[in-house]
Amino acid sequence: MARTMPHRNQSVATRLKCLSDCMANSDIFCHQGCAQATLLSRSRLATQGHNMPTNGQPDQRHPEGERQIPALSGLPRPLYARAESLSAGSWTPPHRHDWVQFSYAISGVLGVHTAEGSFFAPPQWGVWVPAGLEHEVVTSMRAEMRSLYIRKADSSWAPQRCRVLEVTPLARELIKSFCLLPADYPEQDSHESRLVQVLLDQLAGLPEVGFSLPLPRHPRLLGLCNELIEEPGQLITLHDWADRLGTSEKTLMRLFQRETGLSFRGWRQRARLLSSLSALEEGASVTRTALACRYDSTSAFIAAFKGLFGYTPGDLFK
Repeated sequence: MARTMPHRNQSVATRLKCLSDCMANSDIFCHQGCAQATLLSRSRLATQGHNMPTNGQPDQRHPEGERQIPALSGLPRPLYARAESLSAGSWTPPHRHDWVQFSYAISGVLGVHTAEGSFFAPPQWGVWVPAGLEHEVVTSMRAEMRSLYIRKADSSWAPQRCRVLEVTPLARELIKSFCLLPADYPEQDSHESRLVQVLLDQLAGLPEVGFSLPLPRHPRLLGLCNELIEEPGQLITLHDWADRLGTSEKTLMRLFQRETGLSFRGWRQRARLLSSLSALEEGASVTRTALACRYDSTSAFIAAFKGLFGYTPGDLFK
């Protein structure tokens, strides 16, 4: 049985030390709690990030793990790229911009948080963020990230909601090639402009996957959901929640379904499975991860994981 993960009231410094210790000791039960402090619950683990070139231009480091937001009033070209190597606990403060963003993980797991929900990208998946939407990006481990910024005028086809997309092998190679171009690449009738058009066409067709956790807007319901996000392994029931809110179980069930689009059981299962991503990416065994997520058997965990994500843990993190 997984032990309770005692991280909710700890300071940032304490969480940071715990994350470092449990990763070094391969303690999956503690590691999931620490990892969720950044990936799921948006806590600030103060470590130092290191940014790699942006379309050939170096970014600066930013202290205490805060990822620097590019100081751009507009994009110099229809498509702009940023390549980064992030340390564990890197994060951006909530922000918005006038262009579409697509951030994808080469390694590590990215978390993108918005008012509507949280979206997670394991390796070779990416998160689509519409223009003007306030969001923040966090990592609970070292991660290699590539971000594409698309001018609003050149993205009329773009979806108007956050979603997680699977990066195809062709799109991956196109992104890799584009990140090597200078920021002021030739726009008209050039190899570079044709590469950009092909890449945009590929992005428009990437398949969507279910690496997201919708959040309710009801304040008290959101507070309870945040408790589960902090500790997905806890055994609280819908009946327990109804008692705490002073309402009936049926009323709470209808409210939860209306606010999130999921049943309570389905939402809790999704929160637990999403909490496993960072641990699995770090090399934790499927068996120990299944126990930490409160599954009675490894096979039950694998079946639930594949049912939600379309892949087994072994296929996703091979």
